[in-house]
Amino acid sequence: MPHYYSLGDIPHKRHTQFRKPDGGLYSEQLFSTEGFSSNSSLLYHIYPPTTIIRTEEPTNVAPVAATDNILKHRSFQGFKVTPNADYLKSRTTVLFNNDVQLSLAAPTKGHTDTFFKNADCDEVIFIHEGTGTLKTQYGQIPFNYGDYLVIPRGTIYQIEFDKPENRLLIIESFSPVVYPKRYLSKYGQLLENSPYCERDIRKPQDLQTINKKGEFLINIKKKGMLYPIWYANHPFDVIGWDGCEYPYALSIHDFEPITGRVHQPPPVHQTFDANNFVICSFVPRLFDYHPQSIPAPYNHSNIDSDEVLYYVDGDFMSRKHVTRGMITLHPGGIPHGPHPGAVEKSIGAKETKELAVMVDTFHPLKLTKEAQDIEDEHYVMSWAE
Repeated sequence: MPHYYSLGDIPHKRHTQFRKPDGGLYSEQLFSTEGFSSNSSLLYHIYPPTTIIRTEEPTNVAPVAATDNILKHRSFQGFKVTPNADYLKSRTTVLFNNDVQLSLAAPTKGHTDTFFKNADCDEVIFIHEGTGTLKTQYGQIPFNYGDYLVIPRGTIYQIEFDKPENRLLIIESFSPVVYPKRYLSKYGQLLENSPYCERDIRKPQDLQTINKKGEFLINIKKKGMLYPIWYANHPFDVIGWDGCEYPYALSIHDFEPITGRVHQPPPVHQTFDANNFVICSFVPRLFDYHPQSIPAPYNHSNIDSDEVLYYVDGDFMSRKHVTRGMITLHPGGIPHGPHPGAVEKSIGAKETKELAVMVDTFHPLKLTKEAQDIEDEHYVMSWAE
């Protein structure tokens, strides 16, 4: 969770008169994702953020399970997801449960004519390919290859890409996405043993107050439905804001790996925490330095969690035939480990250049028809080769 921050003009005291140059009042809005009992921000609008002028019936965008078979090792070719010009239509859910939804997207354009608000989930958008700008009421966040964009639920945003070649991994969390508690002091500062620090957190910049009236479409996702709602004022009419709830970026390249004399378990790679799942970053690092160490991960039993690994770049010595954008799913209930030959091959290796995002869930994941369309059916037998 970000620390206190402010942009633009705000009054000296909260909940007091804050007047425009013409004498009218700015409209104050409290933004919080957990009522009045957690972090929040106060935004000051030129116009009230409540002026709905038109609505339409929603469309169902909830993922649907394609099979009841949840106990099978699976692999998916993520880059086979078809590009789509529309950012929202390009978001293709592949795995999901009641805590999290994992989607792939290959948008060729951003959405700068309309706006999006996820009223169900915090979003973590991992930028695998592409550059651009996340535009919000809080300001703008330029993004690049390897960035995590962390967007609290309820944030109204647009995303603008510089070029048509873009690949995204989108993680939607039905609970707040936060820093792991073990990385934080009791006062909320990131500790010295954390693999990243406050300097690595990129906050919104360049607050652009847009004073414009008209018809502005915000597509709002709620309970698996997408609601088209038109407002009379541009939603980015914020003159200033302050608080601790806002979007931010963290680059996977700024994650500092924790290494040891023998193989370190996956929790050392944890980047974010949420209810019933975690997000981890595997980055280039030195291998274990015990003289008899085995750098390849040991076989381990997934009893309580499903393990999803999204391969970004580099060479993965534990897996065969890894491609960029490939996803593996190793479900809870059966063990998995390195492919045949990988253990011996790893001995003596000094470092790895691998880059990957891992999501471990503590409830089983279901897969969609769209996931089946890009699945490698032979993967489950790959340990017998």
